[in-house]
Amino acid sequence: MGRIVGASSDPVIPGLPPREDAYPVTMPRDTPDAPAQEPTPTGESRTALVRRARKMYRELSELYPDAHAELNFTTPLELLVATILSAQCTDKRVNQVTPALFARYPDAEAYASAVREELEEMIRPTGFFRAKTNSLIGLGQALCERHGGEVPGNLADLVKLPGVGRKTANVLLGNAFDVPGITVDTHFGRLVRRFGWTTEEDPVKVEHAVGALFPRKDWTMLSHRVVWHGRRVCHARRPACGACAVARWCPSFGEGPTDPETAEKLLRMRSFA
Repeated sequence: MGRIVGASSDPVIPGLPPREDAYPVTMPRDTPDAPAQEPTPTGESRTALVRRARKMYRELSELYPDAHAELNFTTPLELLVATILSAQCTDKRVNQVTPALFARYPDAEAYASAVREELEEMIRPTGFFRAKTNSLIGLGQALCERHGGEVPGNLADLVKLPGVGRKTANVLLGNAFDVPGITVDTHFGRLVRRFGWTTEEDPVKVEHAVGALFPRKDWTMLSHRVVWHGRRVCHARRPACGACAVARWCPSFGEGPTDPETAEKLLRMRSFA
């Protein structure tokens, strides 16, 4: 298997000097008369952080040009339901459950009037099925009572629905309504902290900090590509540093194996749907 690198990336080879634009970037000292800049996670200037983050994103765009939500859906309601079911469950397992579920419950009214025991049994494989059943029945009722059975296309209304938090709302807005949004899940939060884009732990603060580094139009695809990289290369326990397309700009390079052959064995370049 060949090394996984972006189209414009050079291999990271131990013993060779990095490219001139590699991390870390040495920036000129601020002049005494320059306004104070807010501190960045890595100590680089704000301008350098933005440039570095965008270089990393360009590489991820080359590596994952077709990144997308790995939950299967055809309507906003289906995506909303699938995202609720994905809590503490893999996308693959959710996708095994939803074809029959969507056929049995095609609209909000069907969820609102669902027989609890039947719905629980259908979604049991996704885990926490009783709590998720409460959310789905409450969701159907709220949609019928407040929105004529339709899923609203704005954040303020979405986060008021049962089972819908800010992360779920951003998933829906970005993928069903083409409204740019940053989805901060476990993978995204882990990677942006490793990348030195932010040190924030709170998902809302992460969303705002990372969003400030990129044009709004890029937010949805940024979320997909970072998550794909986290699932396939930058694993929680042993990141494949030696086979990583963005390693030269990453301040956490070395947390995982840096030898290319060793790192390649850690890659999971497959679909998680």
